[in-house]
Amino acid sequence: MKRSSLYCASLLLAGLLAATGVQARVRHVADPEAPRALSSDGKVDVRWTDPAQFAEMRVSSNRWEAQRGDWVTQLATHLQQSAARKLPDGQHLSVTITDIRRAGQYEPWHGPRMQDVRIVKDLYPPRLSFSYTLTGANGEVIDRGERKLVDSAFLIRGPHLTDSDPLCHES
Repeated sequence: MKRSSLYCASLLLAGLLAATGVQARVRHVADPEAPRALSSDGKVDVRWTDPAQFAEMRVSSNRWEAQRGDWVTQLATHLQQSAARKLPDGQHLSVTITDIRRAGQYEPWHGPRMQDVRIVKDLYPPRLSFSYTLTGANGEVIDRGERKLVDSAFLIRGPHLTDSDPLCHES
């Protein structure tokens, strides 16, 4: 009896979801309706340009896999939290991420079974480009500029084999 009532309940739920038009959407970073900034924590503002223009998407040999998920938001959150810990009280940092290239690459020449697998090796280091403005407590600009970061040693310093963070090389 319990099994049939569970089955009926799941059918009812499926029917309600279908009737209300609720759809499970796969998130992708180039979604025009996806946010392009994090909410400010008071010390650090992080925003980003259109992810469809990032090198991760433009030059990927599997752009469908490259755009899946919310890795831009995750990297921006990591950047915001890291900067907030190191920023002296009273200072404010505004960052605009202009380009991201994640560690690794899709190598389609390995065959159809491997086309969705990101191959991570030192040939494909993570890259991040951004502009920033650092202001003091009185609002005066202390520093501003643009930076292009490339971590060529990302495989030497980690991560640990037990690390399950999909962005461990970029963080």
